[in-house]
Amino acid sequence: MIHHPLAANHSGKYPEAGCDEAGRGCLAGPVFAAAVILPNDFKHEDLNDSKQLTERQRKHLRTIIEQEALAFTVAKMDPTEIDTYNILWASIRTMHRALDGLHLRPQHIIVDGNKFMPYQDIPFDCIVKGDGRYTSIAAASILAKTYRDEFMEVLAQDFPAYQWHKNKGYPTAVHRLAIAQHGITPHHRLSFRLLPEDNQLSLFEK
Repeated sequence: MIHHPLAANHSGKYPEAGCDEAGRGCLAGPVFAAAVILPNDFKHEDLNDSKQLTERQRKHLRTIIEQEALAFTVAKMDPTEIDTYNILWASIRTMHRALDGLHLRPQHIIVDGNKFMPYQDIPFDCIVKGDGRYTSIAAASILAKTYRDEFMEVLAQDFPAYQWHKNKGYPTAVHRLAIAQHGITPHHRLSFRLLPEDNQLSLFEK
């Protein structure tokens, strides 16, 4: 598959911040989000949607992004907050938290996906598959993913049965089986369907 270079800017306004999240589809652990402002001339041949990269590529690119970015922030929201807001709005609020942390005020925001809530009075655009189209969103996807993966690997040490060091909290067969056998942890999102309906009731009776 040919990897086309990503575009540096969407709006023509400078600086422009790219936002993305990681962990939205997980059963356990926080959702992470990043906001990144890159120089307009930033290029790297490997830069792409984090899901298209190997773990080694992501870690290498994270170092470069953190060195070269004009500003970046990574934020998280814990499962109790996710259960309060629902995962979509939790993801958006986490992006807002990341934007709060930028020491440089963007003139425009671009967000991966198709939903966002206005942030302050800064204009924004939602871009489906934006992490494969724009450098700043791709960079945000890499930071959110790598920070979240590391967080889940640390959590996994205290809850080895769930194998979060491998599945990162996503609903793999091993993860679901561990929930069925051991119940839930304080890191599980109670608003999610953790098991098929017939097992759901017994899960919460434990």
